[in-house]
Amino acid sequence: MRTRSRSLLTSLLAVTGGLALLPTPAPALGSAAVIEVSTAAQLKSALAAAAPGDTIRLADGTYTGNFKATRAATAGSRITLTGSSRAVLTAGGYGLHLNAASYWTVHGVTVTGGQKGIVIDAARGVVVDGVTVHGLDMEGVHFRKSSADGVIRDSRIHDTGNDGRGMGEGVYVGTANTLSDRSDNVQILNNTIGPDVGGENIDVKEGTTGTRIIGNTFDGGGLTGVHYDDSWVDVKGNDVVVENNTGTRTTNDGYQTHTQQPGWGCGTVFRNNRSDLSGAGGSTRLAVNVTNSASGCSTTVHASNTVTGGRGLTNIAVTP
Repeated sequence: MRTRSRSLLTSLLAVTGGLALLPTPAPALGSAAVIEVSTAAQLKSALAAAAPGDTIRLADGTYTGNFKATRAATAGSRITLTGSSRAVLTAGGYGLHLNAASYWTVHGVTVTGGQKGIVIDAARGVVVDGVTVHGLDMEGVHFRKSSADGVIRDSRIHDTGNDGRGMGEGVYVGTANTLSDRSDNVQILNNTIGPDVGGENIDVKEGTTGTRIIGNTFDGGGLTGVHYDDSWVDVKGNDVVVENNTGTRTTNDGYQTHTQQPGWGCGTVFRNNRSDLSGAGGSTRLAVNVTNSASGCSTTVHASNTVTGGRGLTNIAVTP
């Protein structure tokens, strides 16, 4: 695909019918634009106007506002928002809201300040890659309203939940107390989450299926105990895989499974996780605390998991 560059000002003048000093060439059919952005106003306009295949490239600097994208791309022609970690989005509400903006890639930027970091609503196939999210009242990254097939990878999340209400999860999948949010098959890969995350590092809600939590590093320094956040990961969805993660500092357990709705919180598999529970002071202090091992709601804890400190690996039979 041929890539062309266009200035945001020229594009806006062409769309609105304004007078430009230089002629604006007609876009080539099927071409992709690289949109250079250096101000908050330009970013808002670029998010509103982006088309499949476009790349919005942020210059280093601070972008203040609540930034929202509502235009969907396609699996074969994604929209990319990219910048370095010195391209900082800061807001009073949501730092970046992808609302029905399917098949976007968000790469490299920093999101800080405000209520929530990156919120993905009703958007399939969103990829969040190499971002930094911190300094928030509530959660860092939230896949909700049936945002299936999303990915967050190689990212850094810390210092969330600053309002002290225990609602500062690092990554949140789904919605509590409902089965209608099918944010299925979300992949949480190779991230560093914590410290000072004022909730679980990862919370997977009932109604969601197929989450993959692989290769992450967890630091539970910051768990508040509010809303039962006393582990790095709380699994309430089905058929979740938790593999090759490393965790340190927790108030109680490393990982927990729960059934909040009948038939949910089942089928979780734990493999090759390394848990350090040194200093934990909770009542159970297990690397994997399974609370829903009733018939028909299985959890598998493999012997490849290891634990330091605490009371042991798990409260169910270990699978070789």
